[in-house]
Amino acid sequence: MHRIRQLGAADAATMDAVLRFFGQAFGDPASYTSKPPSAAYLRKLLGRDSFIALAAFEDGQVTGALCAYELHKFEQERSEIYIYDLAVAATHRRRGIATALIAALQDIAAARGAWVIFVQADTAPEDAPAIALYSKLGVREDVLHFDIPVARAADR
Repeated sequence: MHRIRQLGAADAATMDAVLRFFGQAFGDPASYTSKPPSAAYLRKLLGRDSFIALAAFEDGQVTGALCAYELHKFEQERSEIYIYDLAVAATHRRRGIATALIAALQDIAAARGAWVIFVQADTAPEDAPAIALYSKLGVREDVLHFDIPVARAADR
């Protein structure tokens, strides 16, 4: 049986385990573990109201995780929650862990008065299960995503 827990400022070591978990789950350990943040950085991040980290555990091991950001809007007094990363261990899929993580986030979002939770998914075939899950839980929007490099004006 999995247990879902929201991580807080005292959970830097657990967040470090979540980073390793994401690296393995996404097949991209370099992005998640090659330059690990310090414990002080993680404590500060986990202590912020704008960052939400949830982890699913079974027998003390991370079996799933979700990280999200609360974005406070300017056009109205409301916020929205953006799911940045969500993964479940391959050995634990199809057990309701992703749905439970999203349900826990929905409870947090409701308590904060957020009006929506949104998430992006790749159209690659390997993301089909994620798209099926999100389609079951929400409304699909077709949007474009652009990565704009960060450069100083003098460098352009």
